[in-house]
Amino acid sequence: MYDRDKAVSENLGLVHSCAKRFRGRGIEYDDLFQAGCVGLIKAIDNFDESRGLKLSTYAVPVILGEIKGLFRDGGAVKISRGLKELSLKATREAARFLKENGREPQISELAHILGVEPEQATEALNASRLPVSLTADEENGSGQLDIPTDSPDEKLTEVISLHDEIKSLEPNDRNLILLRFFKNKTQSETAKELGMTQVQVSRREKKLLIYLRERLI
Repeated sequence: MYDRDKAVSENLGLVHSCAKRFRGRGIEYDDLFQAGCVGLIKAIDNFDESRGLKLSTYAVPVILGEIKGLFRDGGAVKISRGLKELSLKATREAARFLKENGREPQISELAHILGVEPEQATEALNASRLPVSLTADEENGSGQLDIPTDSPDEKLTEVISLHDEIKSLEPNDRNLILLRFFKNKTQSETAKELGMTQVQVSRREKKLLIYLRERLI
């Protein structure tokens, strides 16, 4: 059983990290942070360590869900034309990268492709996920967009399902996925650790990603 006060204190940085994603979008930062703290407490109270997840992994979707709820209940968000254009470019480049490499780009990789800072790339990706409102005002160079409000429970289910699917893989395949996507190793570094060639890692990685996607759909 977690000590709630201690767990909250140790994970406030996680709340700040989540709240900062929505800074400058029409709601005061203190309100974003407060909602995130509510999400953190909910996550701590419902966390089941036996699932094999870290508290931080479990908590992030719940924290984000509470913060997004502010936008659902309180209105919409304005974004600039420049951000919308960068968002469209980010979406195109991310799709191209996925097609060529069999995986989604890391934020640092996407930022390099776009020629922007990682923070800007993250903001562009977040904006690309916002459904455009019918009241968007193109004449004034900005659009009104609603923050998506996916259920935190759905996100948690996705995380837990992915974790379970990875655990069910053969040891070598599981290590490949862990090295590539959780430890951010390059294909060459992964090949060296697993006693494979870079080409073998690339081919196996693509097959595993397809398999995991099919299992999770």
